[in-house]
Amino acid sequence: MRVVSWNIHWGCGKDGRIRIHAVIDVLRKLNPDVICLQEVAGNHPELEGSATASQFKQLAGAFGGYHMIEQAPSEIYKNNLPRQFGNILLSKYRITQAQRHMLPWPADPLHPSGMPRGMIETVLEAPGGKLRVLTTHLEYYSPLQRRAQVRRIRELHREACTRAQIYQSEPELDPPFQLGFRPGSAIFCGDFNFAPDAEDYQELVAPVEPDTLRLLDAWRVRHGDMARAPTAGLHGFPWPEQPACYDYFFVTEDLAARVNEVNVQSETAVSDHQPIVLDLV
Repeated sequence: MRVVSWNIHWGCGKDGRIRIHAVIDVLRKLNPDVICLQEVAGNHPELEGSATASQFKQLAGAFGGYHMIEQAPSEIYKNNLPRQFGNILLSKYRITQAQRHMLPWPADPLHPSGMPRGMIETVLEAPGGKLRVLTTHLEYYSPLQRRAQVRRIRELHREACTRAQIYQSEPELDPPFQLGFRPGSAIFCGDFNFAPDAEDYQELVAPVEPDTLRLLDAWRVRHGDMARAPTAGLHGFPWPEQPACYDYFFVTEDLAARVNEVNVQSETAVSDHQPIVLDLV
């Protein structure tokens, strides 16, 4: 099972031109089973390069053999037309559940503007059984908001693990109640906007209650203390000031033995972030 996560920067390269077809080409070469994308835009002409098209529709059309879940936490209306910005999850595997979580966005006097953030959660019929795959893009500017979002992710994960332990089918209920089993086992991925030595990182991977599966950094599972490959700051983009790691895969502890490889695709300059790849056996 191969999962790719990538903040595509709405396909805008360092020359300021949008090339969604180049994003699609990179993804097709990687040949993932699950694709998780952040910073997907629709009808945003004011963005660099003028993202006037619906990239949600473009990507869905390019990967017709996949099932798509989209989420636009930022949705602004101009002349009754939605300008969307958010996340996409595409899966070759059957999706049995999908939830679009809005993450906390507390008022921060130091950062009074900003953008709401969200997380897509899916349950997939993956090799080895049902598995949750979740993708998100956390706050960059406001530490207060990012910390609240990290804590909400932990809360949602704890909820899923607890519900998995008590789940039993209730066929007498109406169809909307028949969501089926939602496992604790999970892959979390995306642009978390924190460094590996940050307090937010430490909080996300901190020990949990005995009935909750702990989240592990898949890079550390596979590579131990080896220097981490940067996921942003390559190819001459003005941000960040130097190469850094903001993009991750976190897996539940029961999946650790299945982590075969985690790597960063450093070659492409289509986005200011690099695609990251997780292979499970």
